[in-house]
Amino acid sequence: MILASIILLGLAAIAADWLHYRRLGPKTPKSRLFLTWVVATDLLPFAVMALGFFSRDNTTPVIMASMWMVWAWMATALTRLVYYTFNFFGWHRTGVFLATAVAALLVVGATAGRTRLRISRVEVCSERLPKAFDGARIVQLSDLHLGTIVRPERELTRLVDSINALRPDWVVFTGDMVNIRAEELDERAARLLGRIKAPVYSVTGNHDIGAYIKDSLHHPMEENLHEVIARQRAMGWQVLDDETCYLHRGGDSISLTGLSFDPALRLLRHKRDLPATGLDRAVAGVPTGLYNLTLVHVPQLRPKITAAGYGDLVLSGHVHAMQCKVRLWGRGWSPAALLYKEWSGRYEDSEGKVLYINDGIGCVGYPMRLGARPEITLITLKRCE
Repeated sequence: MILASIILLGLAAIAADWLHYRRLGPKTPKSRLFLTWVVATDLLPFAVMALGFFSRDNTTPVIMASMWMVWAWMATALTRLVYYTFNFFGWHRTGVFLATAVAALLVVGATAGRTRLRISRVEVCSERLPKAFDGARIVQLSDLHLGTIVRPERELTRLVDSINALRPDWVVFTGDMVNIRAEELDERAARLLGRIKAPVYSVTGNHDIGAYIKDSLHHPMEENLHEVIARQRAMGWQVLDDETCYLHRGGDSISLTGLSFDPALRLLRHKRDLPATGLDRAVAGVPTGLYNLTLVHVPQLRPKITAAGYGDLVLSGHVHAMQCKVRLWGRGWSPAALLYKEWSGRYEDSEGKVLYINDGIGCVGYPMRLGARPEITLITLKRCE
């Protein structure tokens, strides 16, 4: 959807630039300079596609260059479209003001919007929760996409310090540790993430399976996924690969189920109805009478999980709110709502079972977040009498 939108907007920008150039009147050195500038920026999306086509592999430098070229195109072509729209009706000053405002907004999105953490505090109440777990604190983070983090030392240190300051009993990670390849979880990232003090449980996401590596001959998907899991376990994280463990507090227990992202679903990852291929194996022998917390990268699996009698609380990521959210009140609105029924924040069904979708930390497609800041979720479990 992102690629199709960029292509359509790119063609619209080219047409609008040409019409504006035609209306400039007699051609001067200034107008020719303008034409050179717009042609250069209008070609950026096609330069991204060419870079992807001719590169032997989707290395981190290639992906980063592509993302920043997309942002540069947005910051130039989209601002011109805003100006042209108002200038066409004779509102020249309004067009200049709004175009400048859009450009400033995009700059903020690529700087503070991309790096300034948002801590969401959520209370989940259930009569099924054991008494000993009343007040238990769980921190959720998701979608690190390590290969897209511009300043890993600074940004990961801030992230880990923020998590530790919340003093959680457990930390859960809901997939997409890396953006393209396992090597993004390098020694530095492992050292920094390994500083999380609470026990960490994680699952894999669609970016962890290696599906976006072009050179699959030298980097098979299976090996990449195995390496992502192995590197997390080497940090002391417990990766739940379609399996269930038990959390203990006082004399009580709850079940914690982790569903891996199935590589067979990689082309269906945005579909609203997905098969829960690993669910039966993950919950085999797990009593439905226990309060169950399920970690799954894609939120679309929630109906299958709850239908099987589990998922009192389901934690997911994946969507990022498409890194663009208008938050006037409540959940706000995002283009993600066009694809996903449930796309950000808290959802509760008629039985009181809760889904929470974390907006993630890293970026995909473009290095920017507008209204969908990187999120850490602090979930406090409460027993309802």
